Amino acid sequence: MSQENKAIKATYFSIVGNTCLAIIKGFAGFFGNSYALIADAIESTTDIFASFLVLFGIRYSNKPADKNHPYGHGRAEPLVTFLVVGFLITSATIIAYESIINIRTPHDLPKSWTLIVLGAIIIWKEYSFRLIMKRSIETNSSSLKADAWHHRSDAITSIAAFIGISIALILGKGYEAADDWAALLASGFILYNSYLIFRPALGEIMDEHLNEDLIEEIRKVSYRVEGIIDTEKCFIRKAGMKYHVDLHAIVDGTISVKDGHDLAHKLKDTLRDEIPELGNVLIHVEPHYED
Repeated sequence: MSQENKAIKATYFSIVGNTCLAIIKGFAGFFGNSYALIADAIESTTDIFASFLVLFGIRYSNKPADKNHPYGHGRAEPLVTFLVVGFLITSATIIAYESIINIRTPHDLPKSWTLIVLGAIIIWKEYSFRLIMKRSIETNSSSLKADAWHHRSDAITSIAAFIGISIALILGKGYEAADDWAALLASGFILYNSYLIFRPALGEIMDEHLNEDLIEEIRKVSYRVEGIIDTEKCFIRKAGMKYHVDLHAIVDGTISVKDGHDLAHKLKDTLRDEIPELGNVLIHVEPHYED
């Protein structure tokens, strides 16, 4: 299965899962008298739209290169990641606002059975996070990573709601707002996770040096190509699921221009064969002369 298909399949998983959970949380929150669960349902609803954005970003960023986009359309993915972060921040803001309103509004204790619903949701959301995060690593997708953190933030809000409702039920009258305080606390975690998602996406847009391990792997593969004496500069730009490379390769300065050209192509083909996540590879040949 291609990287794109893996990412798309993972996104459909998120869309279906978030839709089901938004409905379950909404009904459980309404009938179980839990404002924390209702806030949780709001976040899951925004997650649905965020997952559709991720799906669009993955499909668009994997369009082939054309005349106007010689490096492809990969930069669309971190842009979509920014939008997904926007959804997370919006969710956190709505949850915080609703929590404050509910803290100031007298209401009854939540129903005890809502804890069973929350326990199942927490398990499902943590499983979803691990699955989508695994796919994001396999596909080098920043937007899919953002989608994974949506699942983790959802699990955090559910854990907070579970703790809040437990406190309210154990301590009884006078602690009805415990789950609202829990939801308010969870909104802070969501904002923090938003930063963790935003920062690497910003680095991708700014061509920040973030790929030391990949550079080391490129150098190791290059040394195995016969005729390559050494490597110098190696610059990497990530675009979508691919990494574009500019590499300076040192070769024997006495060989012909044609031999140097052929050697550069051989190195390029070897790198792309052994490191599938590489996109465009530009080889600059540097001559070396024996003293």
